[in-house]
Amino acid sequence: MLILGGTGFIGPHQVEYALSRGHEVTLFNRGRTNTHLFPGVEKLVGDRSNDLSALEGRSWDAVVDNSATNAPQWVELSANLLKDNCERYIFVSTRSVYADTSRVPMTIAAPVWTHERAGVEPGAERVPYGLGKALSEQIARDTFGEERTLVFRPGLIIGPGDPTDRFTYWPVRIHRGGEVLAPGDGTDPVQIIDVRDFGEWLIEMAEAGESGTYNVVGPRTPRPMAELLYGIRAVTTAESTFTWVDTDFLINAGLRPYGELPVWRPARDGAEGFARFDLTPEVEKGLTFRSLADTAAATLEYHFSRPAERQAALRAGVSAEREREVLDLWRAFRRAG
Repeated sequence: MLILGGTGFIGPHQVEYALSRGHEVTLFNRGRTNTHLFPGVEKLVGDRSNDLSALEGRSWDAVVDNSATNAPQWVELSANLLKDNCERYIFVSTRSVYADTSRVPMTIAAPVWTHERAGVEPGAERVPYGLGKALSEQIARDTFGEERTLVFRPGLIIGPGDPTDRFTYWPVRIHRGGEVLAPGDGTDPVQIIDVRDFGEWLIEMAEAGESGTYNVVGPRTPRPMAELLYGIRAVTTAESTFTWVDTDFLINAGLRPYGELPVWRPARDGAEGFARFDLTPEVEKGLTFRSLADTAAATLEYHFSRPAERQAALRAGVSAEREREVLDLWRAFRRAG
């Protein structure tokens, strides 16, 4: 099995699971990230954009493409080189390919971004993230054929190793204790995916020789935001309380859903289906979801294993000072109302 990337966030979980199941794994990347990982695994060095020479003349059962961000030309280069030497192309895409998330429930039948929908001229050198992934999916299918292409569209991938801190913010903040600013009224749905659940399912689908397109979020029944936060609190020893703040008030205060308040996206204004995916096809193919307690505990363990300066510099979430300020403003607003 060839994995393009393999040493960032999602790749190591795939590699570990593949090795545990007896697969021979080859990694191809630039040789810059986490080079200490997997000393016994074959590592080929090159560049997705201009140097695939290390892959020439080699063959694998499957290739897993983790590292094509929004560069369709990367997929075109690798797919064309490998189409006669690999049985299957597995492309990690994104939920962001959907141009319309207002549908409830969401399925793979929802429209995806095209040049026309995105207002981007064909041939543009740079394209938006969702469009880039949608174009990459189609290149993989056109090159390998539908029956030899497996596409995954994950939502927010969370868990140990996540460098973005988008989910990590919540366990860390709740672990700190005190009054926690909680967004909305607690009913907005959340669907995310533990990196380990995704990595294991991807390898199992590769083993089964599956093809097609699948969404990757969870749990199967969307979890309300309140259930998420209270569930995280259950794995901590800190004393914390939640103050739920009105959605419009937060937006007017400059705290954006999926921005300063990560994971949370109100189910309105065209995002009604953003976290309401029908996962029947995925569950039937074996997708499973570990407990929120497991994910939250593993995320905290990973966070506290990082250097102190990194722990103090979360890359997502609202600062403690801004959180206190908005909570004070909210209390004043409620008193005035």
